[in-house]
Order: sequence, then structure tokens, then C-alpha cells
Amino acid sequence: MPTDTKRVQGPEVSQSPYIFCLSPPKRPIADSRIDGRQRGQVDVRPVFVRCGLVSQAKGSAYIEAGNSKLMCCVYGPKEIERKDELDMKCGRMMTDMRFAPFSCRERGSWIQGSEEKDLSLMLLESLKPGVRLHKYPRSQIEVNVMVLENDGSVLAHAVTCASLALADAGIEMYDLVLGCSIQQDGATYLIDPTCVEESSSTVSLGSGENQGNLTVAFLPSLNQISGLQSDGEMDEETLTSGVRICIEGCFKLYPVIQQALSRAVRRKAPPPES
Repeated sequence: MPTDTKRVQGPEVSQSPYIFCLSPPKRPIADSRIDGRQRGQVDVRPVFVRCGLVSQAKGSAYIEAGNSKLMCCVYGPKEIERKDELDMKCGRMMTDMRFAPFSCRERGSWIQGSEEKDLSLMLLESLKPGVRLHKYPRSQIEVNVMVLENDGSVLAHAVTCASLALADAGIEMYDLVLGCSIQQDGATYLIDPTCVEESSSTVSLGSGENQGNLTVAFLPSLNQISGLQSDGEMDEETLTSGVRICIEGCFKLYPVIQQALSRAVRRKAPPPES
């Protein structure tokens, strides 16, 4: 049989690449979680934050919590081009949140889907109470969040990352907006859940168990809640305690975010005159 020299000759027998992937670890029976954190405790994942990574943007931020990695860029404020909106007394904020094709297995293209549109709207509703839009009449501020790797609690980390990017851009704000999420797991709770824990909860929802996921956006200095998103079934008592736990988790993140913003300001400050 003649050989086709224009084609790359592959092996006669091939195997699926998925057999080389590590299977998701099973949930431990003890009180410890997959990554070693304890159930029923306000134990958020270690966070790495950096500002000013994108020079083309007015402000930018990068956050890494466990294996979740997000990048946010802020553009503006810039004048609105449409003439029929020149009488706007307050500025307008636009948010766009997308998943990179390589962020998780379910993704496959750069086209924004319905889930991303819903997350963009939730992000906008969480950020608007913390931004002084009346200081920017007839102007528009664009906030773009890209999820590089999704390992759970993506909306909460997107809120924190976008708030940090807005502050890095010099946008006037009432306070930083921090996000934290919690997941009910039977009689206990999991704060800052991973992607495996969220997927296992989704499967358990069909079994009739009382489980749900809660994400809170919080202004720590003003002690106010700017956004709340709840999925699944949670009774009133569980929802109330979940909000308190998320607020406590935001307070744990607050010093880390303040230090990252302080370092960014020091880098931008002009050197002292000799």
C-alpha cells in the first residue's frame, strides 16, 4: 500500500488523552476538606494579589486563590459617544466577565454564553454601590474580567479583583468591594468552595437535600452588603448565618487587599527629590 507523504503518519492504535488526566479526588470522610481546610470554619484559601500588570489599561489586577486565577482590566472613564446620552448626570459602568477556553473542561470558545452574561450582571450589581458614578457625568467605565482558571468561587473572586482594578485605575469609590462565597453541605458549611465541591453539591441538589450556594459582596469599611446571590435551597436561618460567615471571610481578605493596593500606590508614586 503506498504511503501518503503529505500526511503525518500516526500510530495504528490510539488512546484517549483523558486516561492520563488525574481523576478528581474523592471527598474525605473526616472533617477535613480536599485541600486540607476544615469544614464548618471560616478558612478561606490563601490569596495572591497584584495590581498594575497590564500597562495598556487604566487599571488592572490579578488574583489567585488556590487554583482559581482571574485577571481584570479597567478602561475609562471616557466620554460617551452617543449624543442622546449627553445629558447623563451620572456615569455608566459596564462589566464583561468571560471564561478563557482553557479555564475549565466545559469551555470551548471565546464567545460569551448565557452563564457569563448572568455573571457579568451580578458583577455589575455588586460593584455599583461602591463606585461614585456621580463624579463621572456623561462618562463610561468598562470593567473586563477574564477567568484564566476556574477552581470554584469565581464570582466572589471576580468581585474582589474588579474592585481592586477600579482602585488601581484611580476611580473614586466609597469603599473596596470584597466577595466571599459559602456552600451548605448538609449540617455544616464550606467557605470558599472549590470547583469539585461545587459540582458535588450540584449533584446532591437533585437528591432532595437542603443544600445551596451563597455569594456576598461586602463593603468592609462601611459595613454594608452591596450584592447577594443565592442558588439552591437554603432556609432562613441558614441563609442568615451564611451571610454572617461570608462577611467574616471578607474581613479576613481585607488586610491582604489593602497591602496589595498600598504596594501598587508606592510603585506609582514619584521618587523623592534628592
